[in-house]
Amino acid sequence: MPQRLVVTEMSHEPRKRFAEELRRLRVERGLTLRDLASLVGWDPSLFGKMERGGTLGGPEVVQALDQYYGTGPLLLILWELAVGDPTQFKEQYRRYMVLEAEALGLWQYSVSRPPGVLQTAEYAREALMAGGLRGAELEQQVDARIGRRRVLEGDDPPPFRVILSELVLRNSLRNTQAWRGQLEFLLEAADRPNIALHVLPFGTGLHGLDSTDVMFLRLPDGRTVAYVENDVSGELIEETSKVDQLQRTYDAVRDLALSLAESRSFILRMLEEVPCEPST
Repeated sequence: MPQRLVVTEMSHEPRKRFAEELRRLRVERGLTLRDLASLVGWDPSLFGKMERGGTLGGPEVVQALDQYYGTGPLLLILWELAVGDPTQFKEQYRRYMVLEAEALGLWQYSVSRPPGVLQTAEYAREALMAGGLRGAELEQQVDARIGRRRVLEGDDPPPFRVILSELVLRNSLRNTQAWRGQLEFLLEAADRPNIALHVLPFGTGLHGLDSTDVMFLRLPDGRTVAYVENDVSGELIEETSKVDQLQRTYDAVRDLALSLAESRSFILRMLEEVPCEPST
């Protein structure tokens, strides 16, 4: 068997390859981070973090770098691969992330926090910090979580139905401006044609999902799988009978929730209660 040809010594891991390519392009042009910042914009510390793999940055930054270096869409393609790389997630989530990217339809019930696909970067950062993450690992997980939003974007995104417990809308962030941003993002999401957002208000009584987040994925092969998560663990469920039982429970909860119009009005009222001035 012929020996495998090694084309480059650069990493085959999407996130590392993106960082390596950024550094290679800058060094080949003899630029310092400050030089690059003055030519392209943004802070030199951001470019430093991107080259070290501490953050992926946003698509606007990456597009500006592509334009400056004359690399067409190369860096943006590498960025998209890095954002969508399931290895960024902890082991128990990886198979679920692969299936989520393939799903033809999604529906979810959330107990206390917005679904990851509907979180702003500020919300994701505070939530992950509350779980103990710091430094480079924190930024990597924020990037990974925000990257999940691509599932619901694009030219032909899958339908997504989500039920938010009222607790999601009451469990605010410490930073009021960041919390306003999260509520505004939920309102924006509720206006998208592929997203149906319901609120389950307090006072509807006990139900089968009181303490459990659940996400259903309808897959191309016709199967539906579920991912359930509570405060201590998460589990991917693929056995048909168990998924069917969870779906019946979900349907019962949906029957208790507000209509789409009522839910939008509910979130808008919550937004109006948030002070416009930043927290001190």
